[in-house]
Amino acid sequence: MTEIKLHNTKTRKKQVFTPIDAGNVRMYVCGPTVYERAHLGNARPVVVFDVLFRLLRHVYGDDHVTYVRNFTDVDDKINARVAKTGRPISDITNETTQWYLDDMAALGALEPTEMPRATQYIPQMVAMIQDLIGKGHAYEAEGHVLFAVQRYKDYGKLSGRSIDDMIAGARVEIAPYKRNPMDFVLWKPSIGDLPGWDSPWGRGRPGWHIECSAMSYELLGESFDIHGGGNDLMFPHHENEIAQSACAHPGGGFANYWLHNEMLQVEGKKMSKSLGNFFTVRNLLDQGVPGEVIRFVMLSTHYRKPMDWTEKKAADARARLNRLLELIASQGVLQRGRCREVHPKIIEALADDLNTKKALDVLFQLDAVGTADAANMVARALVFLGLYSWETMERRVSDHRTAEEQVNKDWVPHLLKLRLGAKKTGDYSKFDALRVKLEGAGVSVMVTRDGVGLRPEMDVSLTKLEVLK
Repeated sequence: MTEIKLHNTKTRKKQVFTPIDAGNVRMYVCGPTVYERAHLGNARPVVVFDVLFRLLRHVYGDDHVTYVRNFTDVDDKINARVAKTGRPISDITNETTQWYLDDMAALGALEPTEMPRATQYIPQMVAMIQDLIGKGHAYEAEGHVLFAVQRYKDYGKLSGRSIDDMIAGARVEIAPYKRNPMDFVLWKPSIGDLPGWDSPWGRGRPGWHIECSAMSYELLGESFDIHGGGNDLMFPHHENEIAQSACAHPGGGFANYWLHNEMLQVEGKKMSKSLGNFFTVRNLLDQGVPGEVIRFVMLSTHYRKPMDWTEKKAADARARLNRLLELIASQGVLQRGRCREVHPKIIEALADDLNTKKALDVLFQLDAVGTADAANMVARALVFLGLYSWETMERRVSDHRTAEEQVNKDWVPHLLKLRLGAKKTGDYSKFDALRVKLEGAGVSVMVTRDGVGLRPEMDVSLTKLEVLK
């Protein structure tokens, strides 16, 4: 069996991954708060942990991996949007949840095994909070319930911070009902039109951190294998998850391996609305940037390094993907292979702490070989890495072949005729106009002393070619 090594934030070193139960490998990843479109930075952990999900399924079997990614559908940001728009909260959360699923699917991400919504697990959260109070780890104060961080001696261990340093340096809510400035909210009161549920402490709603602890326990148990997310969640969210989960279930280990991806930049700068470089995944898709290009750019940088999105990287990714598709198209027969037939060097690269850049390098080593076997290995790898589905790849290859037949049959003779006429009259306007239209449809026009050559690109548009007839 393939040996997987992962960098464990918990131990700060790369370790061999040994699941608790090889027959049920379990992973939890923090999902989105559904109040608006997912921006490009939100997509990075989705792509990272989708690759890990695919690798785990490859090694342990599709039916032996459980991947949970939650939706936070009760939150003050959602409440603010409700107040601003006047729309029902369920309309907003349902709409934005579907947006998220559609956008992530466009990036080639598989749907996780489970996608729980926080509002579906309120009773479990209330039960966990009651348990923490009963064990002396939480207390009620003015309608709130707070976790007492000093009751958990390892608080700050994941992020490498001491409680004293955190109190001195963190921006925390200093409320009169807190015993310690670092104590965090498990339950808070809801008044007026704010969403709320009945509880032993009055009508209210859960704090953010308790959601993931309750849902991971219900779906994965008190001990599971991997917990993932962006490194911006390491403190306080993941730190708080560990504290409340370890105190609620002292016999369990919560997550054995913690993986955190680095953040994303745009053209070398932090993405922000104030800098004008903030955009959503949907913005890029609507501008004509294919999902596979976005995914390729993300896979080109190791997940533990900052990723810089640039227009040049996107253009290079498009060109490189087209080159790989051209290799597949040139070999005549596209053979669907099982995912387990992926080139071993690609699996080896991914098993080494998800070295996606090295995995992509293998694709271009195969491209250099240029044989039918190499082309089919590239095809299987492109599907395994989530860059294409078989259906999309077959359609692209089929469209390319159709375009080749069409341009050679219809347009080469026509262009030759126009060129000969232009040579006699000196008026090349009709020839040049058609040349521009063909290039706009994705066909390269090469004029030589002896004639005219046409080569459809992988981005060729059959619709535009039909319109030209």
